[in-house]
Amino acid sequence: MKRCEVCGKSPTYGHSVSHANNKTKRRWLPNLQEVRAKMNNGALKRIKVCTQCIKSGRVMKAA
Repeated sequence: MKRCEVCGKSPTYGHSVSHANNKTKRRWLPNLQEVRAKMNNGALKRIKVCTQCIKSGRVMKAA
């Protein structure tokens, strides 16, 4: 599933709106990256996290 494993961010839903104001359903996906991260016990694990969690330092990437 398209969900950040740290903050839980998932797709948001809405409409594409044309110039003629026609509305069709669409969804915005979070920008997920698969990174090797250090867990609390010191182990390395591959997790999918959003770029905002990486930039804010909520995820400790393994070098």
